[in-house]
Amino acid sequence: MSELSQKKAAEKTLKIITGILRTLFLLGMTYVLLYPVLFLLSNAFRDPVDRLDPTVIWIPKTLTFQNFILADQLIGFKNSIIMTLKILIPSVIIQIFVCLMVAYGFARFKFKGRDALFALLVFTIVVPTSTIIIPLYVKFHFFDFFGIGQLLRPFNHGKAVSINLLNTSWPFYLMSLTGVGLRSGLYIYMARQFFKGMPVELEEAAFVDGCGPFKTFLKIMLPNVGSIVIVITLFSIVWHWNDYYLSVMFFTDEYPLSVNVTLLQDRLQLLSTNMSAADMALSENSILEASCFVVILPLLILYIFCQKYFTESITRTGLVG
Repeated sequence: MSELSQKKAAEKTLKIITGILRTLFLLGMTYVLLYPVLFLLSNAFRDPVDRLDPTVIWIPKTLTFQNFILADQLIGFKNSIIMTLKILIPSVIIQIFVCLMVAYGFARFKFKGRDALFALLVFTIVVPTSTIIIPLYVKFHFFDFFGIGQLLRPFNHGKAVSINLLNTSWPFYLMSLTGVGLRSGLYIYMARQFFKGMPVELEEAAFVDGCGPFKTFLKIMLPNVGSIVIVITLFSIVWHWNDYYLSVMFFTDEYPLSVNVTLLQDRLQLLSTNMSAADMALSENSILEASCFVVILPLLILYIFCQKYFTESITRTGLVG
């Protein structure tokens, strides 16, 4: 065999080995990522009797929706989802527009204190929400319309004019409107980097045609930033849908879906009057897993239909990690 043939054979062998290793790695990563979802799905539809059957591992012998029915009785999926959507939809819309507008200002305009403000913005990304939760709680419990209520003390017998916004969706709306909503700092940073990479000639042409800064932002910049809008929208939806910390602080009577699922463990005791202790022990995990599956199902569907656009957007925005 000639030296050229040996070299080609070695390259072919290396290519085959590399392909096998790559396939094994992808299969392993797929298993690690899908295992929790498949495990959740298997147990959510499993009859309690199948838990005692050692031959049942993945596919239940008896498919049942009883776990979902019991979970619905304790949580109230319909009301919880409606409440979550009332928080999510307006907050996401407001947050996207505000974050893009603030990011455009940081990227294109020079003003006094810009660098200091941007440093504070980056600081909000790394500071956990728990450090400011008490001021937020007090602020929305005695909301004084951004200080206007304090100025009205002389006209209200020396008392500040305030209203209680707790147990409403307004804290989320106002936080999104003022640029301090869930992960708003991160979204502004991402959008700012995207705007900085856009050609200045677009704005110069708009200014020549008589467009002001705001009209240029609406008519020229926004139509050209679809990639970052998709990324921010998906991130914002996921974080608002899964939010627990702020929701459990701002609501005390009724809770959105993410909080109700965490309270399910305590509410399971309500079923003890209709179920024996043995049935309760067997059904407990299945009910919990059924409720968790309901929570993640909309996000799974969203990702299945949007993963192509999301992946393309991530590539165009240059986000890694």
